[in-house]
This record gives sequence, structure tokens and C-alpha cells, in this order.
Amino acid sequence: MDKLKVLVVDDESRMRKLVKDFLLKSNYDVIEAEDGVQAVDIFFAQKDIALVVLDVMMPKMDGFQVCREIRAHSKVPIIMLTAKSDERDELQGFELGVDEYISKPFSPKILVARIEAILRRTNQGAHAGVMKAGGIEVNKDAHMVKIDGRDIELSYKEFELLTYFMENKGIALSREKILNHVWNYDYFGDARTIDTHVKKLRSKMGEKGEMIKTIWGMGYKFEDVV
Repeated sequence: MDKLKVLVVDDESRMRKLVKDFLLKSNYDVIEAEDGVQAVDIFFAQKDIALVVLDVMMPKMDGFQVCREIRAHSKVPIIMLTAKSDERDELQGFELGVDEYISKPFSPKILVARIEAILRRTNQGAHAGVMKAGGIEVNKDAHMVKIDGRDIELSYKEFELLTYFMENKGIALSREKILNHVWNYDYFGDARTIDTHVKKLRSKMGEKGEMIKTIWGMGYKFEDVV
């Protein structure tokens, strides 16, 4: 399978190199751009870029404008990097169609994990229809789950929940984020509905249910070890 191509856009060469090195280790093809104008030119010249990692503050054209230019023609996943943890910036980014927002400084390993999760969600990762982890096999196309080769009956929401956890393996997920992704709307009710579904899901998974770790006061994280 051909390597997926990631465009890394940042005016700091040190930051580009850091991100590039980790992506190369994870078997991605990486293209760099040092400002917004160059990023737009490269994006439309290449045609087959799978994901864009985009800094906000850049010369010539900032990340928001780059996002507007790309979104006018493409739904390619975009992860935006920012040195400011300003809620207004984040809201503007999401309104423009940014998929993820990561504040500097950040862990390159977490960035790579989020890139992989987004590509799985958008069906661009390898074998996107079937996911495997720690003896669990989820077939998204057939809507089936096997644990150690045995079929497991899950409700629709339990299946969606397990799929979302596996797509975001190793990433801490807040209850709010889980609700917004699995229930597909801004949920204004009681977030304890998540805990109820997780409890049922863990019970059906047997000892594998321990892969869904509780993060007290926040939410959950899926790890492929019991």
C-alpha cells in the first residue's frame, strides 16, 4: 500500500522537523511548507494529500485563511496547531472545518496518534473497515464484533462506542467529546448516560472490558492491554 501523504505547515523549521521525524517513523510520506501561501500552492499542486497539520500564526497567510482556501475545495482532515489556548481561536477553527485542535507545546507521539485516529475515522487508514486490538476485532462494514474469535452481540450505541474507543486508542477522551462523536449532536442531558453504556459494554466484553480505562473526573481511554 502507498504511504499516506501528510502536509506539515509551520514557519518554524525546528517544529516542522520534529513533526516530520515522528511521522516518517510511523511510515507516512511528509511534505513541508513554511508559510500559508506555500501551503496552499503545494496542496492544490499535489492533489493526493491525506491530511494537513497546520500552524495558526504564520507569515503571508495565517492558518485560518489557509483552512478557508482548502475547505472551499476539499474535505481533507486538518489538524490545527496553536501557541495560544484561546477559546475564540478554537471556535473559529472548528467553524472553518478544523478536525482537531492541538496546543503547543505538545507531545509528537500524541499528534501522531491523533493523525492515525482521524485517518481511521475518515476511512483513509489501512484496513479501515476492520480494526483489531488485543484480541478484539471490529468490522465496521458488517457491524460485527469478535473477541478472541467469538461473536459478541452489542447494541448500536455500544458498537459505536467501542469503535470510537478503538479509533482513538491511547487518547484520553472526555465524556463531552464522546457524547458529541458517538451521539452525533451536542448533548445537553446527563453525561452519566456514557457511564451506563460503558458499564454494559464492559460487561459484554468480559475481561477485555478492562481495556476501557476510567480517567476519574474526565472520561475514558482505550488501551489494548488488560
